[in-house]
Amino acid sequence: MAGMSRDTDKNTRERGQKQSRLRQLLDNPRIWRGAGPSPAQVRRNIPTGYREFDEWLGGGWPVGVLTELLFDTEGGGELRLLMPALAKLSSAEDSSSWIAWMAPPHIPYPPALQQHGVDVSRVLVTQPDSQQDVLWAMEQSLRSVVCCAVLGWLQGISDKSLRRLQLAAEYGNCWAVVFRPSRYIDSPSPAPLRIHIRPEFAELNIFRNRYGRTGRFALPC
Repeated sequence: MAGMSRDTDKNTRERGQKQSRLRQLLDNPRIWRGAGPSPAQVRRNIPTGYREFDEWLGGGWPVGVLTELLFDTEGGGELRLLMPALAKLSSAEDSSSWIAWMAPPHIPYPPALQQHGVDVSRVLVTQPDSQQDVLWAMEQSLRSVVCCAVLGWLQGISDKSLRRLQLAAEYGNCWAVVFRPSRYIDSPSPAPLRIHIRPEFAELNIFRNRYGRTGRFALPC
């Protein structure tokens, strides 16, 4: 009888431990339980500053996934496109969140950022020595959960490396933007949002958009 009692107590403890682990899993917001939208459908957006553009994107810049901006000419408007969103993020109440710039081709000019409403005290600029270091720094920043946005300038990067950034953005629920020359338009990429910026026509070619419309969108002047 004593042995049976000990076995019963052991089984009770094991059931309690399993129930506790199950409750922890169910409390995880990344777990979909079927009664509501899946985690992929529960998505946060950052307003772009252009109402019609928000509608095209499905609510704004998508957070927790990778956005890829491809440009013909460096400095042709790719940063201007992001300024309203960066200004909004930098003015948020959570002063612990950083806007990280990884390997920008030019050091950001503080007066210009301030003119667009960006709080430069929230901007962190990093210049790694190699593209491999850029990838590592960007991935760590995305996963750190102390960055609200991470911008990275990348050249030759593999599809596998881009997928690492996509997973890191999802893990940190961070706005991730990769800038690449337009010669990579036909290269494989996991980014749910890919936009080709054509400054000579003040036009965007949204050629991949998992959450909204695709096509050519003219930016308001």
